[in-house]
Parts: sequence; structure tokens; C-alpha cells
Amino acid sequence: MSHSVHSLLLIAAMAAVTFFTRALPFLLFDHGKEPPQIVLRLSRTLPSAIMAMLVVYCLRELTFAAPGGWVPALTACLLVVALQWWKNNDLLSILGGTACYMALLHWFG
Repeated sequence: MSHSVHSLLLIAAMAAVTFFTRALPFLLFDHGKEPPQIVLRLSRTLPSAIMAMLVVYCLRELTFAAPGGWVPALTACLLVVALQWWKNNDLLSILGGTACYMALLHWFG
């Protein structure tokens, strides 16, 4: 199988899986009635749990041996929290935190 055919098959498979996962809730719960209570509860609790897991994942290799190992990451995290609390704008928080992290990484690196 050639490289381009293999790439096209991979793209088609990813597109099909993405479409299926996007369409599944409408297929399961679009009958004019309320979704089950577990689904409603998960829709309230899962976003916060996922964000907490992402923070733990991003900070898992934090070292305090030198300032370059912890200052950029923790400063960027504090900036993200402050921007989100102040402006309540996800894009601003993400871009501000990323820019702060990259600048501090460059400065401490």
C-alpha cells in the first residue's frame, strides 16, 4: 500500500470516528425527553474534573531544584487563574498564560 493511500485511509478513519462521536448524543438522547440523570450530572462535573487532570498532567514534572524548573509554570498558572477571574475570557486566559510561560521559559532557559 502506498504512503498516500495509507494517509488517506487514516484521515477517513479519523473523520468517521469524529463524526460518530459527535452524532452519538443526538442519536441516543434526541427523542424529546430529558436525558438520564447520570448524563446531566456528568455534564456538570466532568469539565472541572478534566481541567483538574490537565493541570496535574502539565505540572507533574515540576522541579524545585532551580528557579527555571518551577517559576515559568507556576507563574503562568497564576496568570491564567487571574485572567480568567478578571475577564472570564477563555481565549485571553489561554493566550496570556501561554505567552507568559514561553517568555519565562526563554528568560530562565
